[in-house]
Amino acid sequence: MLRTASQFKIASRLFSSAAVRMTSSPVMPLDASKVEIQTTKTPSKPKSNDELVFGKTFTDHMLTVEWTQESGWGTPQIKPYGNLSLDPSSAVFHYGFELFEGLKAYRTPGDKVALFRADKNMERLNKSAARICLPTVDGEEVIKLMGKLIEQDKYLVPEGQGYALYLRPTMIGTTPALGVTAPDKALLFVIASPVGPYYKTGFKAVKLEATDYATRAWPGGCGDKKLGANYAPCVLPQRQAAERGYQQNLWLFGPEKHITEVGTMNAFFVFQDSKTGKKELVTAPLDGTILEGVTRDSILSLARERLDPNEWTISERYFSITEVAEKAACGELVEAFGAGTAAVVSPIKEIGWEGKDINVPLQPGKQSGALTENVAKWIANIQYGKEMHGNWSRPVA
Repeated sequence: MLRTASQFKIASRLFSSAAVRMTSSPVMPLDASKVEIQTTKTPSKPKSNDELVFGKTFTDHMLTVEWTQESGWGTPQIKPYGNLSLDPSSAVFHYGFELFEGLKAYRTPGDKVALFRADKNMERLNKSAARICLPTVDGEEVIKLMGKLIEQDKYLVPEGQGYALYLRPTMIGTTPALGVTAPDKALLFVIASPVGPYYKTGFKAVKLEATDYATRAWPGGCGDKKLGANYAPCVLPQRQAAERGYQQNLWLFGPEKHITEVGTMNAFFVFQDSKTGKKELVTAPLDGTILEGVTRDSILSLARERLDPNEWTISERYFSITEVAEKAACGELVEAFGAGTAAVVSPIKEIGWEGKDINVPLQPGKQSGALTENVAKWIANIQYGKEMHGNWSRPVA
């Protein structure tokens, strides 16, 4: 039967589309089962805990996976730790297409190594990737790959309270072309570092400078994403604060001088109503300017489970440096601390503001408040396998 010209054109288009679908390469998902492993010929010797400086020592192997818009994820490779080879025009160098995560693996009883809440890091990684037009990942496959990476270097995971293996998943845009557009090529890589305490001084209270002359994040920006671009601009204010005798910045925002974060950590304060005696644990809300910290979430969850609601209120709300100063003046400021993966918790003893220092109470003869000390113990017990808490601790090696 003869077809009309229009019917012939339609049939031709359908045939052509089908042919393209049959001949084009499928877009491949990330698949941990396809990993290729090349082991180093020169394994390193484990350093003693005293020799470990945070982020200065790395394990023998790294993980890399390439992605292209056309083909999807390539074959994961675990190989000896070494340099990356990138075109000088790669998008990461010129337009900041870069994100990273930070999580830790801990030695637990039975010579096991477990990751702490890695699923939360994968959720945040995907939020960061989507924000800057990099590919998202199957978080479960990345966790499996990190487990295989840890298996290769398990003997380098340090033992002891306060020591762990810090993992740094990173994704960068590698499209070799100048022009501000979404990358069509990317690289996911993971490196690992045996670490001790983040601060050389250990668990000691720090002095902060309340900072309103520089802004860490703002509404509509990317403060809630873990992008490298959020960090470099904060180094200069930190240096300026250090010149005035403070270890870190307490970031303020807006005309109300709302407290947002402390350094690269989430900030927590404890107030006590002098009339009722009830205490409040307060931290800034997740409004798009605050990083969705895994440690932050862990502290809030544990506090809501373990603190007596008749004695405590757990709040995610706006509060200002003015409120802190007023509560300190009338004896209602109880304690304060920063919280993040690297340091876990960092007690605060003093805040510089408007030429004066706000003193933050510490327990007599100690370097923290009572809740700060308890929070550190709660989390450490779960991380080191002394206590089970749902699926927060996941054995991988």
